[in-house]
Amino acid sequence: MLPDRPTKLVPPVLATMAAWCACLILVGVVVYFFVQVIARLTFVALPVAIALLLTALLFPLTRSLRNAGMRPIYATWITMLVALAVLAGTGWLVGARASEEFPNLVQQVQATARSVQNWLITGPLHLKEAQITGYVDEVAALVNAQRTAITGTVLSAGAVAFEVLASIVLLLFVTFFLLKDGDRIWAWFLRAFGGVAPRVDRAGRAAWATLSHYVQGTVAVAAVHGVVMGIVLAGMGVPLWAPLAVLIFFASFIPIVGIFFAGTVATLVTLGARGLVLALIFLGILIVEQQLENHVLQPLIVGRALNFHPLAIILVLSIGGILAGIAGAAVAVPVAAVIYRALPELRHRPTSRPPTPLGETSADDGTSPGDDRAPADEDAERGGDPDPGRDAEGRDAEGRGQGLSRVGRAATEDGGRVDTE
Repeated sequence: MLPDRPTKLVPPVLATMAAWCACLILVGVVVYFFVQVIARLTFVALPVAIALLLTALLFPLTRSLRNAGMRPIYATWITMLVALAVLAGTGWLVGARASEEFPNLVQQVQATARSVQNWLITGPLHLKEAQITGYVDEVAALVNAQRTAITGTVLSAGAVAFEVLASIVLLLFVTFFLLKDGDRIWAWFLRAFGGVAPRVDRAGRAAWATLSHYVQGTVAVAAVHGVVMGIVLAGMGVPLWAPLAVLIFFASFIPIVGIFFAGTVATLVTLGARGLVLALIFLGILIVEQQLENHVLQPLIVGRALNFHPLAIILVLSIGGILAGIAGAAVAVPVAAVIYRALPELRHRPTSRPPTPLGETSADDGTSPGDDRAPADEDAERGGDPDPGRDAEGRDAEGRGQGLSRVGRAATEDGGRVDTE
């Protein structure tokens, strides 16, 4: 609080506004430096962010294997091997279909180009062949003029290939240890917060539940989208239907913008390979399926974790794209959802809770690698209690007028407390 004498000439409203402005400036400075640090550490920050998303997607399998009696190390290895097998199988399918159908696609595109050229000459435009040849020559000259820039881009891409490989290795390591030791890592992290550890614990668990629901729901919706569009493309006889279906699947992780890009590519390929009529039919099916996804699948599957207005999604995507390109746009929405759900938990006073047994999910936490609570996590929760010497059992007994001594509590814990490890 400011002294009374200097504030006598300042209206209370102005003083309050000044205090809020000072707080906002301080928060803005902290956020700015935090963003600068993340930008400098993109080589580390981006793999860690993707590893968190993969952990949220794969942890239900690891938890099921643990609940079946398997040791954490074995459950983690099986989960990683299953994920790698799925990725390898998808890559093999895409590669095989691409190598088989690409020559056919080239022939079909050439045939379509000849048809378009004939229509331009004999159709209502009545263009001359010399004019069309001139347009083609101008496009070729433009490409040749940009050859130096294209070559430089290819060389720079080759220079960062090693960094990409190192990022993939780091991503795999981080994902492995988050699946195996997520509870211990979270307990170690909470020790740094002392008395506010219970509040941070609740915020972290709410954020993890939101992230898990968002990632799992988005993968389910993207899978439905990719499978439906793949079946449509295959039914139309479009070459490269498998790579296009995979492209649509991955593009669905970027809301609004991703499906627009993937749909445009698939429509152009259909236009070049099968003609205008089938391209328009495919575009209509894509629009109808996208509307069903936005109004049925998204609210039912992802809506419980994320309820953002489309304007908010566009702004978040723009900020993420400016800061980190395509990867930033992909992780911008889940990051915003996590922050949006975690902040209310940081403001509220935490309530005492019993430890969560291994593999179980509490009503307000959702799924988390930290579901099997470590002893250090319990110590952190007791650190936020006004009297650290009293545990949950002691408070319940004291509320009934049956105060337990330290010896009695120790005997009670030894005899009847469930070991969460």
